[in-house]
Amino acid sequence: MVGEHVSAEADGDRVVTHFFECKDFGYRGWRWAVTVTRASRSKLVTLDETVLLPGPDSLLAPEWVPWSERLRPGDMGPGDLLPTEAEDLRLEPGYTGEDMPPPNSVVPEVVTPQNLVDLVEAEDAEITDTGPISDAVSDTAAAAGTETAPPPVRGTIASVAEELGMRRARVLSRYGLHVAADRWDESFGAKTPMAQAAPAPCVSCGFLVPLAGSLRQAFGVCANEFSPADGRVVSLAYGCGGHSEAAVMPAPLRPAPPVLDSMGADAFPLRPSSDSGSVPASSSSEADTSEGLGHS
Repeated sequence: MVGEHVSAEADGDRVVTHFFECKDFGYRGWRWAVTVTRASRSKLVTLDETVLLPGPDSLLAPEWVPWSERLRPGDMGPGDLLPTEAEDLRLEPGYTGEDMPPPNSVVPEVVTPQNLVDLVEAEDAEITDTGPISDAVSDTAAAAGTETAPPPVRGTIASVAEELGMRRARVLSRYGLHVAADRWDESFGAKTPMAQAAPAPCVSCGFLVPLAGSLRQAFGVCANEFSPADGRVVSLAYGCGGHSEAAVMPAPLRPAPPVLDSMGADAFPLRPSSDSGSVPASSSSEADTSEGLGHS
């Protein structure tokens, strides 16, 4: 697998690397590199290493790219998981803690049975002395212990959203919203060939389902099963041949009724024109008459 000597390069004092041709068909353009050295005041040459290295015209594998950069839309299949980075610019925290009680507030940040008892006792002490009530609440909380889940703090935005099932750790950021809008407009926007040949835009189509929020001003979802954008987010300026009003064709024009004029007369020439090359019927008859008279 070792061919002819190609070149030699000096790597340092008394250190030289010799390159030999590689005859292996799987490593076309690669070279065997043999590094030798000689110690100071020594006559013996020491072999340092032998390795196969790529040459200037060798076939190399492409540079490795992380999976997060190789991933393309449509690559995910059933069972695949796509983790999202903690500092993803497309997302922002959905709960910032703005509705937490301020410091030194009468409402504790973490509600526990003991905090609830203290809060009830403080409110009862301001109104009237209700020892038995506070004792009952205290006994109930003590009997429950840590097994009882802390009651929710009502009146805050996070608690209401959690009860409605809308509380999320992270939501779409403004940057993520713009990136998604640009991607949707590129696929189903006004500049696509389908939209250029459409009879009307989607904004006037009955199959358009508008979105909510700020995206409602520019996008909607197509609900026409025969449209190429069925179930896709489309721009209001997009359009296709499946427009709801495209089938409403104008009525065909009726031809004018025929006009029969039986009171007039059509004029026809008695003699053909001179440039037609034919002889008038009157001239031929006169010539025949004159010939007959001469013979007679």
